[in-house]
Amino acid sequence: MLSLKYVAINSFNENIVYLHKDCDAYRVDDIKHITKIEVHGGAEPISAFLEIVEDESIVHPRQLGMNKQAFEQLNLPEGANVTLSLANVSSSVASIKRKISGNVLYDSEYKAIIKDIVSKKYSNMDIASFLVATGSFMTVQEVLALTEALAGDENITWDKETIVVDHHCMGGVPGNKTDIIITAIVAAYGLPIPKTASRSLTSCSGTADTFSVLANVDLDEKMLKKIVNDHRGAIVSYINLPITYANKLISSVQRSIGMATKEHVLASIIAIKLATGVSHLLIDIPVGSSSNIKTTNDALKLRKMTEYIGDMLNLHVDAVITDGSEPIGNGVGPVLEARDVMRVLRNKENAPRDLMEKSLFLAGRIIEFDPKVRGGQGYHIAKEILTSGRALEALNKIIYAQGKAPQAQLGRLTREITAQKSGVVESIDNSRITRIGVLAGAQQSAGAGLDLMKKVGDEVERGDVLYRVHSVNSNDFAFANSAIDSDNGYEISSKK
Repeated sequence: MLSLKYVAINSFNENIVYLHKDCDAYRVDDIKHITKIEVHGGAEPISAFLEIVEDESIVHPRQLGMNKQAFEQLNLPEGANVTLSLANVSSSVASIKRKISGNVLYDSEYKAIIKDIVSKKYSNMDIASFLVATGSFMTVQEVLALTEALAGDENITWDKETIVVDHHCMGGVPGNKTDIIITAIVAAYGLPIPKTASRSLTSCSGTADTFSVLANVDLDEKMLKKIVNDHRGAIVSYINLPITYANKLISSVQRSIGMATKEHVLASIIAIKLATGVSHLLIDIPVGSSSNIKTTNDALKLRKMTEYIGDMLNLHVDAVITDGSEPIGNGVGPVLEARDVMRVLRNKENAPRDLMEKSLFLAGRIIEFDPKVRGGQGYHIAKEILTSGRALEALNKIIYAQGKAPQAQLGRLTREITAQKSGVVESIDNSRITRIGVLAGAQQSAGAGLDLMKKVGDEVERGDVLYRVHSVNSNDFAFANSAIDSDNGYEISSKK
């Protein structure tokens, strides 16, 4: 028996336990490599990585230390008696090995894998192996199976609503924060839209990051339902909702390894929407040579997959292929993107027209989910809601209901990137702009990012400002400048 001790270490969803090197209850000297063990004593045994310590101030020889994640999962008080055993390899690991060998997995295998992830039998390394194994290829049936497994049994219900809508973009386009404008327009129209959003995986700013500049996005289910019922819309991070727990663990690993295939993203999106009680979903599939979806043919395949999965899961899906050839809006990074969103909603003359028009188009498609609206009318309804100020009013109500955020400031470390020759902006590399924004610190600091002054088709003279970089941290600023000096992301053709 060992006495349980809490060790105040956060290890990003990894269970870790600590034994002293002189522990006489277990043969520590026999441990030559990383060992996974089971801890017994709680309602259920938990799996964890074992680490050996030499400092008795951390744990003494008759104690077992547990980090934050493991201690919370075991749910026993300090001083409780626990025992250890070597953990058996989960049977679902055999399915991952089969996938690595090129096999198609059965529905039951995906359910077993996700069940083991939820039970914390998978370490972050195990989850990464699963992502890599399934990242090489997945059939449509496998994506469907993964979606069902991720959705789980914890679902939010909307008893009085026959239509509950939402929207999601497949990503890869910097600055594309149509989600917030769409939510404002659709809420003002009257359709319930519980917009679940995520933090950035690979982009400069996820929708949750951008909206957190304006309001609190970390709400629980009770608050989400109240705000949607009262104001017809909300924009929240799904992390604090009691849904898709496995998806949260997987997304954390995806973020750390920078790997998110379109199949994984699609399964995650639909699972979250199903668990949130959405009945009608609009999927935006931007296509561009430097975006996530490179070709129209790839987009058509993805649209067919999306619509098939929706049909099989009783979710009405409208998958729309859009232009993703360049950034949308002028801002890249939370504060700058929030600025663009508010300019559109306030009908400002300097509002980015591309962001406004795309938002109206997509909001119109969602409004047409209402059977009372004829096809083609949605855009005009959305435009009237925006220009009349009703969308701004709706978003302001949502912001105050969720809790207005303190005003965030732009980073004061700046550099203006200028054209090296006169000509026309031929193209803007989305992936390069994203990379520069990430290096500038946009994923960590709301005030970091890029402010784009020129877009594709604009004429420029030598020395004209193409964009301005903002950073909060000097190290981030240096990294961004180094990347810019190598390739600033703009292609300028000479004037004819």
